[in-house]
Amino acid sequence: MLRIWGRISSINVRKVVLAAQLLEAPFERIDAGAAFGIVATPDYRALNPNSLVPLIEDDGFALWESNVIVRYLCAKHAGGALYPPQLRERFDAERWMDWQQTTLNPAGRDAFVQLIRVPPDKRDPALVAQSISRTQPLLDLLEAHLARRPFMAGDRLTMADLPIACEVHRWRGLPIEHRPSPRLDRWYEGLRRQPAARGVLDLALA
Repeated sequence: MLRIWGRISSINVRKVVLAAQLLEAPFERIDAGAAFGIVATPDYRALNPNSLVPLIEDDGFALWESNVIVRYLCAKHAGGALYPPQLRERFDAERWMDWQQTTLNPAGRDAFVQLIRVPPDKRDPALVAQSISRTQPLLDLLEAHLARRPFMAGDRLTMADLPIACEVHRWRGLPIEHRPSPRLDRWYEGLRRQPAARGVLDLALA
């Protein structure tokens, strides 16, 4: 059985759990990281020398890096449904997954950390404001993109949608004013209503 190491409060663990649930791949999740520890132990570091979550073990194969794990699971289980078989469609999906990791996530990280994980008396409003100013244009970009297609990589759900859905879930959970984005809302709510999204996109931030 697939084993997923990582606490569900981690956005990167949520990506992997969402993928596994959409693919109906049986798995066991073990809390690790932050207060749960484990990640600094020699046994864990032998599998993931970064001492981070998530980590998966799949029939003796260990893999880390969240978006890579999502790609792997979709390639193994989807039969072409979430892992596009056509080269151009696949790399369109790859592009958006990389964009989430290198552009969208860094932009929103400070607002999340300050508003959710830092005690109120220690928060830095300037970091929050800067994070919002960096993230909003990226959400506008998504809004414009989804005006031309129903999903990130075309006419159907693919692996590209999963990391961005987890990112939008995290952003929408912040106690800030959210600009109306009807197309982004339509796309996100469609994913959030799927049974496989339960326990992921309906969680409060922590």
